[in-house]
Parts: sequence; structure tokens; C-alpha cells
Amino acid sequence: MAEQDSETHPRDGTERATESPGDLQRINRVLRTLRAGHRALLRADDEPALLGEMCRVIVEEGGYVMAWIGYAENDSARTIRPVAHAGVDAGRLSTRAFSWAADETGQGASGTAIRTGAPSVGRKLKSDPGLARWRDEAARRGYGAVSAFPLTVDATVIGCLTILASDEDAFTPSEVALLSELADDLAYGIDHLRVVTRQREAERTIERMAYHDALTGLSNRTLLGRRIGEGIERARAARRPLAVLAILLDHFNELSDTLGHRTGDRFLTDIVGRIAEVGLRDDDVLARIGEDEFALLLEGGAERASDIARRIVARSYDPLELDGFLLDARAAVGVALFPGHADDPDELMRRAEVAMYRARHAIDGFIVYSSVLDRERARRLTLMTDLRSAIDRNDLLLYCQPKVEMASRRLCGAEALVRWRHDEHGMISPSEFVTLAEQTGLITPLTSWVLDAAFRERHAWHEQGFEQPLAVNLSVRDLRDPKLLDRVRGLFSTWGTHPDWMQFEITESALMDDPDGVIETLRKLKGLGVKLLVDDFGTGYSSLSYLQRMPVDSVKIDQAFVRRMVTDEDSAKIVRSTIELTHSLELQAIAEGVESEELWQRLAALGCDACQGYYVGKPLPADGLPAWARESRWQ
Repeated sequence: MAEQDSETHPRDGTERATESPGDLQRINRVLRTLRAGHRALLRADDEPALLGEMCRVIVEEGGYVMAWIGYAENDSARTIRPVAHAGVDAGRLSTRAFSWAADETGQGASGTAIRTGAPSVGRKLKSDPGLARWRDEAARRGYGAVSAFPLTVDATVIGCLTILASDEDAFTPSEVALLSELADDLAYGIDHLRVVTRQREAERTIERMAYHDALTGLSNRTLLGRRIGEGIERARAARRPLAVLAILLDHFNELSDTLGHRTGDRFLTDIVGRIAEVGLRDDDVLARIGEDEFALLLEGGAERASDIARRIVARSYDPLELDGFLLDARAAVGVALFPGHADDPDELMRRAEVAMYRARHAIDGFIVYSSVLDRERARRLTLMTDLRSAIDRNDLLLYCQPKVEMASRRLCGAEALVRWRHDEHGMISPSEFVTLAEQTGLITPLTSWVLDAAFRERHAWHEQGFEQPLAVNLSVRDLRDPKLLDRVRGLFSTWGTHPDWMQFEITESALMDDPDGVIETLRKLKGLGVKLLVDDFGTGYSSLSYLQRMPVDSVKIDQAFVRRMVTDEDSAKIVRSTIELTHSLELQAIAEGVESEELWQRLAALGCDACQGYYVGKPLPADGLPAWARESRWQ
């Protein structure tokens, strides 16, 4: 065979007019190699295993003397780093230097393939001038010809597949075409595995962040609740007591506001270390359940719990030096016991927190719960009754928070919010009364009120010539309500509402409770022509597998990740991965909790489509949005 040009890459399927028996035998071996390579691609679950298996089948099935894969480094020497190999003397690769530089060091087949992005094939080691520096060694080891095929991922050459044959006339056009196909398949496999790896890493990170505090690494409230439930079951079976300690760092917010968040974070991590030194056992669980709150799950009764509480309070008063200041945490600790105070995880935790807040004013700094402290329950029952009355009397308030399209910097809608001004207690936190509504069966009438108010207000906007979509939140209980669709259809008819006037948001946690039922309801809502959004995305990581089945248009990234993305790399990774995932599914990505220009710029650089938060605008009465919009910078 005549010597081929090093840049030749026959991909058009042309072959010699006649193939020798040796050529046909070689092609058959390559076909077997291609089939074995396809099997390797199907079975591989990690990149190193795929690379190693591909080199092995090339040598064993294809009959080549050696195969190796190298990745291109972007260092000053343009190094090619061997990452997998098989065949005669393949282990010696680690002692050789390979380069894809434009000088004489990079004129070999591997360097040429990487540098040019085209196969460098059929190069004869005895006569090719570009291979002179390897000629003597090739002769000793029985290498006759070499070919190298670039590995291209996302339009970038990341390395090459290099194959050596003993026959100087190896690598016929037919053979090269098949090997080029194998190299392309390998590059695809590498790309696929990297995508899968990134998704797995993102899911693991989401899972970790969903159940652990980002700063301290401790369990968060969600995971603690699970651990308390498990502890109660074990304690009940063994007839042993169990204690939950709720710990409040009384001056933390003041300290953080005065000295800055970095100092506040260091303060918290030091306090965690101090709590760990008070005599905890391996099976005790310490969790961070709030910005300035921790909780401790202990085996044992009142005696051990009180002893640990005293030690925590004492250690919290020991001065701690930070940034030249001597600081103390002044912890307040509340204790609740199973079975004496509660046999339910939420109630046990709640009663520990009731005692904790009372302990702020106690001489010893800690209090064991008693029924005398249970005024919170009475208040809860009162609020439940008052909330029902407020819904019936139309005493609630409809607020909304604007959303802005990032590319155009223009208003693109708003999210409907409900507010409650109590006659006695003033403004009640939505997190308190919405949670109360969900737990007491009032969520359906509350949602009905919000729907009525939102449709009515959106019609008023239309009469003012203000055309922006208004999004209403639906809980999992709402989506399970068989009357929901009829109620929504009735409102569309009553107010003459166009489908693009309204949107609906569902929390990601709704998927986790009843994915199939929720998806079916969403499909029926989507049939009305409205846009659907997934709210608080990232807090229920398992729904990643359901997202592609959902008939939604947008994904709202949970503000817990967005707010921390400037200072916390894990949060930044989650936001970036979520935007990439959302766009790969042809959905829009909307960021919540955007409170600064820096966050806006970071999100814009990642290609986020829209956002909401205090940087865009604070929640305001819904009837005031048109006037606000006319005066805002988001016109």
C-alpha cells in the first residue's frame, strides 16, 4: 500500500477496487471491534472503565499491537496525558512524553490528530519523517504503522485514540472508516457519561443541601424531623425515654448585623464545635434548624437532657474571640421529652421550641417543657378559628410580587400572594397561617379565596389596560381537590379571562407526595391554555426524574440556593445545573430571592430567563401594581 497523507480521513465509504484476503480479514476484525466497542458503550457506567475497555477490545478483537487514549492538556508544553491503554508494552506510556504542540515534539500521529482535529492515519514508523524520533523504539517493539483519531466533545478536541499495528501496510481506507466511526462513538460515550456524571453530582449536591445545612454540614430541620421519628419508634419499642433540645443563640442576629455575615458564620461554626464538646454520644443528632437555632436529639430522660442543656448554656457564655472582639452566644435551651410531653416528632419539636423561647428569660438559661407553657397551642386554635372567619368575611388581602424578564429588563408578570392582618396580632406571617391552613383543612377555602381575588384583580388590570400575567400558587391539597378544575373553569367564564392572563405555580414538594396524580391534574390545567410553573425547585431533588413528564413551561429556582450562590459554591453549582437542565428541557428558568445587582449579574451570565425578589420589587397590594409598574425601572 502506498503511504497515506497524515491528514487523510476517508469517510465517504470509498474503498479499493479489490481487497486482498489480508485486508478483508483485517476489516472483519475491525467490525468485531466495532461491535465489541458498542457493547462497551452500552455497559459503561463511568469514564475510566469505558476508556480501558475500549483499548482492550481494540487490541484483543482488532488484533492491533497496542491502543491508548490520551487527553489534551492546555499547559505550556501542550501535553498529551495517557489515560487508558492496552497491548504490547502499553505500560511504558507513563514514562514517555507526548505533545500536541506545533513544534517538532507534536508531529506524531497523536499530536497531529489533536492539533488538526482530523485523523492522522496509516503513518509508517520506518519512513515517516514526522515519526523519526520514535523510529528506533518502534523497531525494537515491532510497531509498523500508527493511526490516531481525534476525540471531539462539544466541538472541542479533548484528546485522541491512538492505535499501533505491526503491519506497515495496515489501516486501509475501509479499516480507517470503521475505526473513525469507533472513535466518534467513543467521543459520544465520553460526552454522555460526563453529562450523566454532572447530573448525578448535581442530584447528590441537591440531596445533601436538601437535608443538610450548607454552612455547618449538620442535619437540617427536615432531616432532624425524620431522625426524631425514627428515634421515637426505637425508644417506644425499647421502652426508653428520648429528649429533644431546642437551642437559640440569643444574640446571633445582632452580632451578624454588626460584624458582618462572615464573622457570623465563623461564630456559628465555633459554637457547633463547643456543643459537640459537652458530652454527646455517637448516636446523638445535632442539627441546625434555623439561622440562629439548633436542635439536639438525645437518648435518655430529663436528667441527662438537663445536664447537657446546662453544659451548652455554660459553654455559650465562655467568651469567644473573633475579629478582635470577645463575644458570647448566650444560648437559651428548651427541653421536651418522649413520652412525657409528646409522641409525635413535630409536636415534640414544637414543645421544645416553646420551652426554648421561654428559656430566654430563665435564670438557668434552659427550661424543661410543661403544660403551663403551652399557650402557643391556645393561640394556634384561636388563629385557626379566626382564619376561617377572615376567609368567610373577605378580610384577607391580595398582594403580588413582580417578575422581570432578564434579557429585556421588562416586567413579565407577578406572583399572587395572600396576606392577613389580624385584629389583635397585626400582620400574621404567611408561613404561619398558610401552614396552619394546610394542617387544619383550611387550605381549600383559602385557595378559593385567592383564586377569586386573583381573577377579580386581573380583570381590573385589563380594564386599566394593564396586561401582565398573574400567577396563583396551588398546594398538593389543591391539586387533589376534585372540584379545582371546575372552580378554575368557572372563574375563566365568569370574568371572561383569557388563558394568557393567568398562570399557576405548584411547589416541587407536591410532586413528591403524589407525582402521578399531580401530573394528571396539571395536564388538565394545561388543557385550559394556561402556563404552569414549578415553584421552589431544588427542595425536592427526587422530582428531577418527573420533570420531563410534567406539562410545565417554567421552573422557579428556590431562593435558598439563589441567595447563597455568590458566597457558596455548592449553591452556585445547583443554580447553574438547574438552569442548564431547564433549558435542555426547553423550559424557562426563573430565579427567586434576587436581592442585589450582583445576583442579577451572576444569573444573567448563566442565561437565567427571569427573576423576582427585592431587587426587582417587594410584594405590594395587587391593585397597586399597575401604578407601580408605570413608575418602575422595569417598564
